[in-house]
Amino acid sequence: MASSSFLQFFLLLFFFFSHVHSVKSPFHPRDVLPLLPRQASWPILNSLNSAVDLLPSFVGSVSSPNHIVNWKGACFYENTAWMEFHNKTGSEFGGGTLHIKVSNAHSWTCMDLYIFATPYRVTWDYYFLSREHTLEIDEWEGRAEYEYVKNKGISIFLMQAGMLGTLTALWDVFPLFTNTAWGENSNIGFLEKHMGASFEVRPQPWVTNITVDDIHSGDFLVISKIRGRWGGFETLEKWVSGSYAGHSAVCLKDSEGKLWIGESGHENEEGEDIIVIMPWDEWWDFELSKDDSNPHIALLPLHPDVQAKFNETAAWEYALSMAGKPYGYHNMIFSWIDTIDGNYPPPLDAHLVASFMTVWSKMQPEYAANMWNEALNKRLGTQGLDLPDILVETEKNGPSFDKLLTIPEQDDWIYSDGKSASCIAFVLEMYKAAGLFYPIADSIQVTEFTIKDAYTLRFFENNSSRLPKWCNDADDVKLPYCQILGKYRMELPGYNSIDPYPHMNERCPSMPPKYYRPQNC
Repeated sequence: MASSSFLQFFLLLFFFFSHVHSVKSPFHPRDVLPLLPRQASWPILNSLNSAVDLLPSFVGSVSSPNHIVNWKGACFYENTAWMEFHNKTGSEFGGGTLHIKVSNAHSWTCMDLYIFATPYRVTWDYYFLSREHTLEIDEWEGRAEYEYVKNKGISIFLMQAGMLGTLTALWDVFPLFTNTAWGENSNIGFLEKHMGASFEVRPQPWVTNITVDDIHSGDFLVISKIRGRWGGFETLEKWVSGSYAGHSAVCLKDSEGKLWIGESGHENEEGEDIIVIMPWDEWWDFELSKDDSNPHIALLPLHPDVQAKFNETAAWEYALSMAGKPYGYHNMIFSWIDTIDGNYPPPLDAHLVASFMTVWSKMQPEYAANMWNEALNKRLGTQGLDLPDILVETEKNGPSFDKLLTIPEQDDWIYSDGKSASCIAFVLEMYKAAGLFYPIADSIQVTEFTIKDAYTLRFFENNSSRLPKWCNDADDVKLPYCQILGKYRMELPGYNSIDPYPHMNERCPSMPPKYYRPQNC
């Protein structure tokens, strides 16, 4: 009874303070939500915040006392920042003081959380009191950081959900990567909320009894994982790219008619993600009994006219030349980023990408080098630069970092560990080798394609009467492709709708939730 009375009192205050703007509230309702009983507070918190609120928002860069930045915060509505250089330590390049003046808080109990970044350091602070605050940097890490801050400034990011919202968002993000029913439901909820995806339960059985004689070389497999480590990663990948699947593979038959699967991103016994060519039975058994990510799989048969063009010998040559090579981390993120500002769901932007890369480079330098350093060097025409040096180089000689990210990947680039092919690049490189992009293959860079870009190609069967008899035979909704595994019905918006054209998918935006795609981008 006491909890009910407290909830009524809280909701009354919520209504009052939400409609009175002429005076500062002694508190804001969301600042005291944790005081509510959990069954009352968490539904409200979840309606106000989501995993996306973990993303900081770029508010500006400051480089001198004359370069002043102003913005509205989550707690303090009036904020000003400027930079002052000094040499209190007597070092060669000295240090600096970042001044931040905050005022006009919307309540007495709120606070703002900030992240501050250069290519050489990332730190954070939070502000609870209305006054001028300072962030001291005793010494710059050499001439490069000194010159960078002097010319470009320190980047300031606001955690726009505030302290409580950020903690709530952390609570929302954590289950995305857990191998639990909670994690699966969290991934589904995220995709429904941020992509407008639907998850309709299919009639059982959820596993198709496949006749492999009906599968041909070049038939495409799209896979969607919704729980565990890969489920969480794929959820975020789907959100930023607009793809309704997060992984892919391709079918190949040998001269004796045996079915094989080519896949980039298969984990070997050492825990490494590599490119493999493995028997269908072995691959299918793994998906049915050992893949704990609750995979949903659809088979996309090639159209007979496309199948007739498919050069099986050339496809096998390409596949065998790539077998055993590492998964294509080098070009993974660059298939997503095509434009300066049309691929980043708010509050993502190139500033935040650079800061994320900086943090990750500090935590996992070898991983960072594999993910982006080599690829960025190729775009700059340089060799061996690490991320801080790359950022400095973009400021000195251009192009700007946001433009650098949009330079198309080239299929013939060779990295330190060989040619790089993500899961979808591997499939489409095989299609390219097999002649499916002829006669415009030289003007197609398939490493620029996302999984969505692949399944929207007009390569696939468009006559449902030619699909195998076992295709969706237990489902009351007849999809234009064959879902062969999964509780939920897979949707592939735009499926089989776009003919290839030169420089395809090199300049395409991908903004949720509609993911509008201009013609011939």
